Amino acid sequence: MKKTSTRLADGRELIYYDLADDTVRDAVDRRPLDATVTTSEIRRDALLGDSVAVASHRQGRTYHPPADECPLCPSEGDRLSEIPDSSYDVVVFENRFPSLAGDSGRCEVVCFTSDHHASFAGLSERQARLVLDAWTDRTSELSHLPSVEQVFCFENRGAEIGVTLQHPHGQIYAYPFTTPRTALMLRQVAAHKEATGGENLFDAVLEREQAGERIVLEGEHWVAFVPYAAHWPYEVHLYPRRRVPDLLGLDEAARTEFPQVYLELLKRFDRIFGEGEPPTPYIAAWHQAPFGALEEFDGVTRDDFALHLELFTIRRTSGKLKFLAGSESGMNVFINDVPPERAAERLREVASS
Repeated sequence: MKKTSTRLADGRELIYYDLADDTVRDAVDRRPLDATVTTSEIRRDALLGDSVAVASHRQGRTYHPPADECPLCPSEGDRLSEIPDSSYDVVVFENRFPSLAGDSGRCEVVCFTSDHHASFAGLSERQARLVLDAWTDRTSELSHLPSVEQVFCFENRGAEIGVTLQHPHGQIYAYPFTTPRTALMLRQVAAHKEATGGENLFDAVLEREQAGERIVLEGEHWVAFVPYAAHWPYEVHLYPRRRVPDLLGLDEAARTEFPQVYLELLKRFDRIFGEGEPPTPYIAAWHQAPFGALEEFDGVTRDDFALHLELFTIRRTSGKLKFLAGSESGMNVFINDVPPERAAERLREVASS
């Protein structure tokens, strides 16, 4: 992997990640851009104890542009985009309309391929490995920023999810706090550790799932399963067999196998609802240990956390979506219409031939 860092016309950082070590990246952003102005602010909810990012400048972000005006495609001739070069393998750049900025963290866009009509599932294993390496590199770099406590790499796919740019891409949020969902996990880990005399909760969950009926697929270094209490109609958790706190902890064997397992999972998601259906909308979310202090979680260290990816769709059956209505949105109590055992069975049925 070759990494080349440059600056866009408004001063934002852009980084090329290339498969070939001899690739030269010297294209200049020719757009007449003013300096980026953001209004991101973190507000603490006194009743719930969580935080909300208020970012009014995002109202003006790009919304469903036609393919020939996509800002994530390479620049070509007089058509200038966020990527100055005429081609790329993987690109990461600071979001022009960030939810988090400055002392409130940082937001980045990750373009998986220059092909506007591709998808992550259609990447080659080499390309998918390059994305993994980019995620890992950005996790390392962002973790050293003084305002950053947790790094979250994710992909939103599909208009139903709320995606406004159809080009295959993901994002990275670098939060200035430990996110509420991670804090819940850490509290459960702490309670389980104390109750069992030191047993790790993530290890216990993975061992239980491997002995059950919800395994979707297994590799030598990775295990994918539908969790016992899945929140979403089709939800898969992907764990490395060797517990590590973040992407930086993966060894070379796990990195090499990851593209095989993950690409197969994504292809199965596109087959869940049968041939002729639109691509399955999904969210793919990496859960990594916070880089900040963990004193509030009694006896828990970063090494007690288990890196894992959660992949889920909001589609519950052909042509029907799972909406977060009264119970989910009002009380955060999910009601799942698809039994996890049936979801796992279906995901095994649609394996690639």
